[in-house]
Amino acid sequence: MRLNQVMRHCSNLERSLDFYRQLGLEMIVYTANHYARLVCPDGQSTFSLHQVALTVADRHCIIYFECEELDATVARLQAQGLVFDSPPQDQAWLWREAHLSDPDGHPVCLYSAGENRLNPPWRISSSQFA
Repeated sequence: MRLNQVMRHCSNLERSLDFYRQLGLEMIVYTANHYARLVCPDGQSTFSLHQVALTVADRHCIIYFECEELDATVARLQAQGLVFDSPPQDQAWLWREAHLSDPDGHPVCLYSAGENRLNPPWRISSSQFA
């Protein structure tokens, strides 16, 4: 099994597309004023936007995008005018994260985790729950 895509509602498709394309995602499907699907530049994960009449910022669902060069990526995006809620910071779970919000206020995290993404020191073995 493989995660294919995540879809997020937005109030203005064009504005949201501008934001996510600025992050580096590439558009692969587009239906004017309704729907778009983007692909992450590394790998084959996709992210969709669906325009709805009313959207409420879901502060409980954070979309994470992994960046190998997090600090350089954040600096580039800030130079392009994006405002971050928090700068890159090392976390106790061995990730480095920076947080911002999309145009509808949905939280987005850009992070770098390296080997710790799938293999943190506290990873459990599959036999523990067999």
